[in-house]
Amino acid sequence: MKKAIFLGGALALLTAAGPIPSTPDLGKAEGQCRPGESGSAFLVDLIGLKDRTGRLKLEVYPANDADFLADDNVLVMAGKTFRRVEVAVPADPTPRLCVRLPGPGKYAVTVLHDRNADRKFSLSQDGFGFSANPKLGWSKPKASAVAVNAGGGLTTLRIVMNYRTGLFSFGPLKRS
Repeated sequence: MKKAIFLGGALALLTAAGPIPSTPDLGKAEGQCRPGESGSAFLVDLIGLKDRTGRLKLEVYPANDADFLADDNVLVMAGKTFRRVEVAVPADPTPRLCVRLPGPGKYAVTVLHDRNADRKFSLSQDGFGFSANPKLGWSKPKASAVAVNAGGGLTTLRIVMNYRTGLFSFGPLKRS
C-alpha cells in the first residue's frame, strides 16, 4: 500500500499540482516554434501513443531536482526556464512536436497524453513520457535521469510514451 500512495504522489507532480494552480497557457508563447526561426529548439518524436485521441502537452524544465516538475507559476516568477506546447494529437504515426528553448544547455522534458483533453492526469487512461526515456519506478525520475542537452539549433529527441500496464505499473504499450 505504501508503494501505491507514493506512486500517486509522484503522478500528482505530473499534473503540476501544488499550492498555486497551474496556468494552462503559461510558457506557450515562449515555447512556440516559428517557421524559419533559428535558435535552440527540441524536435520531439513521440513513440508508442496509445491512440490519436485527446491532447498532447510537452513541457520543458530546468534539469535539476528542485525545479523539475515544479509549479509553472513559481518557475516563471523566479525567471527560470519553463516552456509548454499543447496540441491536439496529430494523426501522424510518429507525431513530432517542436518547442523553443532559451538557448543551448541541459533541460528536462515531459510529455502528457491527455486522452480525454480535460487538462488533468488520469491514472487509469492517460500516458506520459520523459526525455532520455528513464526506467520508471515508484516515484518521479531524478532530473539527472531525464536531462538532455540542446545545441544552438534543432536537437531531435525520441520520447517513448508510458501507460498503465497493471495495477501499479507503467510502461510502454506492448504491440502485437
